[in-house]
Amino acid sequence: MDRLLCASMMCADYGQLRQEVQSLDEAGVDIFHCDIMDGTFVPNITMGIMDIKTIRRYTDKVVDCHLMIENPAGKVDWFIDAGADLIYIHPESERYVVKTLAHIKERGKKAGIAVNPDTSMEAVEEMLNLCDYVMVMTVNPGFSGQKFIDFTKKKIRKLVEAKKEYGFKITVDGACSPKVIRELSSMGCDGFILGTSALFGKERSYTELCRELRGM
Repeated sequence: MDRLLCASMMCADYGQLRQEVQSLDEAGVDIFHCDIMDGTFVPNITMGIMDIKTIRRYTDKVVDCHLMIENPAGKVDWFIDAGADLIYIHPESERYVVKTLAHIKERGKKAGIAVNPDTSMEAVEEMLNLCDYVMVMTVNPGFSGQKFIDFTKKKIRKLVEAKKEYGFKITVDGACSPKVIRELSSMGCDGFILGTSALFGKERSYTELCRELRGM
């Protein structure tokens, strides 16, 4: 299976962001994953508009924005205008989720939802009609370095069945170690957000790590 490798840019070295983007691009990552946190929806603040613009400047690969913010409807255009190709929103943060997903698609971009560990498949099923991507959170959103939540696999199995009808891709965000990637790929997941569990902070090169992750 040709899995999507998505580099979690909140884990990058911001002292040399240009070099990080170029090295990851050359290593073969498919998507540059950007976590946007507002300190309200989740208890952390991370990347912003200027970070997206910088990443966009140095790669032609897909750039996604995972909006962990309150009321994203009024802000998705900021990130699309900054260069994002794919926008994920959290259903819990938005009153009219379907309307916002439709707007993203009307702007010519890919739309997705991020499904928290405590959000059921049933709670998001109606939204799947407009999703190009569904990202399953296998940790609680907000911080890197957390432990994989095992019961999220049950929801993943349901989504794998649902994607046969709706045609979306499933990505996984949270503690995506090589072991987790191997197991969830075999279940039918399409892509993985790569942070400190598999890509960043290692002694080996991005090229070597990506080659190994793609070949498992």
